[in-house]
Amino acid sequence: MSMPALAASFLTAAAVSALPAQGPDKGVTTFPNASGASATFSTAGAIDGGNPFFQSLGSNGRSCASCHQPATGWSVTPQSIVQRFEDSAGLDPIFRTNDGANSPHADVSTPEARRKAYSMLLTKGLIRVGIGIPANAEFELAAVDDPYGYASASELSLFRRPLPSANLSFLSTVMWDGRETFADPQSPDCIKGTTKCYASIPFDLADQANGATTGHAQAVQDLTAEQRMAIVQFESGLFTAQVFDANAKDLTIAGALGGPRTLASIGSYFGINDVVSGDLGDDMLSGGPGIDTVAFRSSAPGVTVDLNQGEASGGPGFDHLTEFENILGGDGDDDLIGDAGPNVIDGGSGIDACSQTGDEYDTHCDDVGERSGARRISREHCATWRKHYRIIHTGAGP
Repeated sequence: MSMPALAASFLTAAAVSALPAQGPDKGVTTFPNASGASATFSTAGAIDGGNPFFQSLGSNGRSCASCHQPATGWSVTPQSIVQRFEDSAGLDPIFRTNDGANSPHADVSTPEARRKAYSMLLTKGLIRVGIGIPANAEFELAAVDDPYGYASASELSLFRRPLPSANLSFLSTVMWDGRETFADPQSPDCIKGTTKCYASIPFDLADQANGATTGHAQAVQDLTAEQRMAIVQFESGLFTAQVFDANAKDLTIAGALGGPRTLASIGSYFGINDVVSGDLGDDMLSGGPGIDTVAFRSSAPGVTVDLNQGEASGGPGFDHLTEFENILGGDGDDDLIGDAGPNVIDGGSGIDACSQTGDEYDTHCDDVGERSGARRISREHCATWRKHYRIIHTGAGP
C-alpha cells in the first residue's frame, strides 16, 4: 500500500482542507480529531503500509492495524469503531468473538445480534482479554457475577482498550499489567539499588507482537523472527502527538514544543521517570536524570520534604534526597517545599503547606489558612501558580 493510499483511508478531502498548512515536512502525516488534529512522525521517513504491522498474519482477517489505527493515535476510539460497524454491518475484522465480543459464545448471526454482542467494544472501545487467575495471585476470587455469562475462575474477562503502538521509546513496561515485561538478571536495565533487572523493551515488544498475532489474530503458528523484528522496528519509530487545537491553534509555533518531532528528539532510558518511595526508614534516595518523584503515600504522620535542602523528615525516617523534581505527600499534615526549578507537588490528604524556594518563587500555599507562618492564597491560585510551579492536589481543605 502506498503512503497516499494509506493516508486516504483515514482522511477525507474535506478534513484535509480544514487542517493548518503542513509545509515541507514530508515525514509527518496529520489526522483530524475532535479537538483539532494530531500527527504521526516516523523516524523511517514514511509510514510503510507494506510492513507486517498492516498484514493479516492470522486466521481471522486481523492485523496489528485493526486495533492500532494511525488516525486515532495508533489505538482505537468508540467513535471510529462505531463507524467501522456501520460500514461493514459488524463484519470488519475488529469484530471477532474471541476477544471483540462480550463473550466468546455471543450470538453474532445478525447485525442487531452483533451490535449487542460487541457492545463493550462499540460503546467503550474495549477488547476482552481472557486470563486465568495466576497461581501466585495475591487475591482470592470470592464470587462471579458476569452479565455476559462467561467469566469464571479459570478465565476472567478483563476489558481494556488497546494501548497506542507509538511513543514506545518512553516505555519501562509493556502492557497495562506489565505481563509482557520479562525479568533478565543479565540485563543492564535494573531498578536502582536492587538486583531486579529486566529484558529490553524491544525484546518485550517482539514477544508481545507474537502473542497478539497468535491470540487476537488467532494465528496457527508463531511469527518468524524477521516478522517480529520488522513490526518492532516499525512501531518503535512512530511518534504521535497533537499539533493543532481548535482553541490554542498551532501547537508547534511561537516557541511551543507540540507535535511528534519534538517527542522523537527526547532521550529516554529505563527508569528515567522513576517514582521512588521514601516510606521505608532512613534512606539515601537519588532520582537521577529525568523527571523523578519522591513519594510518601503510606506515611500517616505529616512529613516535611525540602527539595532545595535535599531532606525529608517527620515520617518513617530521615531521608537524603538528590535529583528529584516532584513530591507526593502522605496522609498527614505535610510541609512540602520545592526547589528553584519546575516542580509538581501533590499533598495527598491532610492539611498541607506548599512552597517554592528561590528569589522569584517564594510564595507559600496553605489550603486552610495560616500555618507555620505561611501566607494564605486560594486553591485556585495554587492550581495555576506561576508558569514554573503547579500544585495538582492539596488535600481536603477549603
